[in-house]
Parts: sequence; structure tokens; C-alpha cells
Amino acid sequence: MAYQSFEELEVWRRSSRVAVFICRLVAEAKPYALRDQMQRSSISVPSNIAEGCERDSRLEFIRFLRIAKGSAAELRTQVYIALKLEMISKADSDQLVADLKEISAMLQGLIRSLARRAASPEH
Repeated sequence: MAYQSFEELEVWRRSSRVAVFICRLVAEAKPYALRDQMQRSSISVPSNIAEGCERDSRLEFIRFLRIAKGSAAELRTQVYIALKLEMISKADSDQLVADLKEISAMLQGLIRSLARRAASPEH
């Protein structure tokens, strides 16, 4: 898992695509509060990955990855609510939930990998 910048991380690329999709999907949707919150939480995932990656500390990176994972769960909840409010289709909801579960798993894997490296004697 060697990388030079956050742009190389697949989890950042995938979460960025989800953020763009969400922002476009709900751009004209009502209720406005849920739309705005979905846009904010979707943008938060790749933003926190990027911010954490640019920190000079593995522990700080892990902290920001955990925040990103929390934002992914928040967004998944909002997707379920948006479906019930008929803001989004069942097909979009199903795809987003699957994508967000995969992103959360990828984040957890990266967290585990970084934590193991931080705990190893040579680091």
C-alpha cells in the first residue's frame, strides 16, 4: 500500500465519485435540509481522507480516516431516509448503499494497515 499522495488511494477516488454523484442526484431535491446534509456528508468522506493523508502523522491520518468512515455511515443513513421520502430511486439507493459499505470496508482496512505499521517495532 505504498502511495505518494491521497489522489492515488482508491478509497479517495471512489468516495470522490460518490460525492459527485450525490451532489448531482439531489441538486434540485427537497427537503433542502436533507439535501444539504447529504451533500456535506458525501463531500466530507474524501475531504477527510485527503486532509488526514497530508498530516505528518500516521496517528493523525488514522483519526481522519475514522472521521471519514463516520461520514460514510452518516451518508448511508441519509440515503435510507431519502429513499423513504422518495427523493431518490430504489436503484440509486441500492447502489449508493453498496458503494458506501465498500468504502467503509476499504477505510477500515486502511486504518488496520496503518495501525499495524504504527505498532510495529521498526516504525
